[in-house]
Amino acid sequence: MKRERKIETGRVVRSKAGRDEGNYFVVIALDGDEFALVADGGRRGIEKPKRKRLKHLFVTEDTIPGLQSRLEAGEAVENHELRKWLSPYRQKEE
Repeated sequence: MKRERKIETGRVVRSKAGRDEGNYFVVIALDGDEFALVADGGRRGIEKPKRKRLKHLFVTEDTIPGLQSRLEAGEAVENHELRKWLSPYRQKEE
């Protein structure tokens, strides 16, 4: 039985398609039923997140603790924080 992982704000995802294929991102917001806004703190900063179709994202089991509540409260999240949170995933690739 295939277990479906829920996509939500703060979830770590990997791109399955496009020129950013294989890169890891954090879901910043959901845009309707078919899209998510994702950022990695590098090429895609939090101030200009990438709009990706959900079918082009692989949802990991990991969520960044506290990110969802910070975004909902309107607190600032810095790009260097996103890079720090995603650094273990980048090291797995190398």
